[in-house]
Amino acid sequence: MNSWAIKIVMSRTSKKNNRSVKPVCPPLIICLSVFLIIACNPFGDSERIKAIGSTAGLSTALQRAFNPGDDFLPLESPKSGDWLAEHKEPGQTFAEFAATQYNRPDNIRKKIYLQPLGAFNKDSSPPLETLRAYAHSFFAMDVEVLPPIPLKDEFTPRINRLTGKRQILSTDVLSFLKARLPDDAFCILAVTMEDLYPDPKWNFVFGQASLTERTGVYSFARYDPSFYGEKRGSDYEKIILKRSCRILAHETGHMFGLQHCIFFRCILNGSNHLAESDSRPLYLCPVCLRKLQHSIGYDIVNRYKDLHIFYRKSGFNEETQWVDSRLQHVSGIL
Repeated sequence: MNSWAIKIVMSRTSKKNNRSVKPVCPPLIICLSVFLIIACNPFGDSERIKAIGSTAGLSTALQRAFNPGDDFLPLESPKSGDWLAEHKEPGQTFAEFAATQYNRPDNIRKKIYLQPLGAFNKDSSPPLETLRAYAHSFFAMDVEVLPPIPLKDEFTPRINRLTGKRQILSTDVLSFLKARLPDDAFCILAVTMEDLYPDPKWNFVFGQASLTERTGVYSFARYDPSFYGEKRGSDYEKIILKRSCRILAHETGHMFGLQHCIFFRCILNGSNHLAESDSRPLYLCPVCLRKLQHSIGYDIVNRYKDLHIFYRKSGFNEETQWVDSRLQHVSGIL
């Protein structure tokens, strides 16, 4: 299998709300992320159904789960500055995904590990146990949070000239994780509140991951409004948590081989700026849901039940109602 790598990249200009993307995609490198590269033209209903693929032979619950119904909306036409307005992306149907040879969980490599790096202060970061619970519910796999590791000298630091804040080199973190990949790990993902950069020429990255080596690192630092000198609202903790859950699920989804979604509104949609990312749902559309179920083999009803519990406990009211609707549909109550 080719050696793919994911870089979650967004280069920030001197103006607070303007963002520019600086892609680096040499052969065998694919830049996939909430803030990076590629897009498409809108699809009609028949193309979206074709992307899901035939569900004949699947269980009744799976057939209902992959039927769009009224709970999944087409991806809206992009506005100027949005992802799909600036980049072209061919999309990935279920059939195309199933034909790939990406890493998939097996009887040995079946756990997701989260490795905290540096401090996670209660007033400015998502709770690690909550991130673990979300990853467990979303991927229906065992997820373990490893003991925190302090920032080490081998994580090359610098001071960002635009923010004046410290950053650490993301590739150093990947090298560090590679030597510490547990035998039963499908992947290990470092999570940190430290800002990241992948190369001295780059402003910053939200994260970076290697598909073949099953390692990744994500920063949540820029999801706190105070990072940009903005005033925190009364619900800032929920905002930070929801943004962190979204990036964790989106980018980990790429490590299962899922590419950006262009068929429906979906957590795997690409985004070109923070407002666009905030507008993305926390759920997988039927195309991407089928891909992940094909890879992991989870029970679709139990997955939705676990997500329902998580969203309710986290105060994600819109997501709780949405999952409740899907549970009734998949279970045949509606």
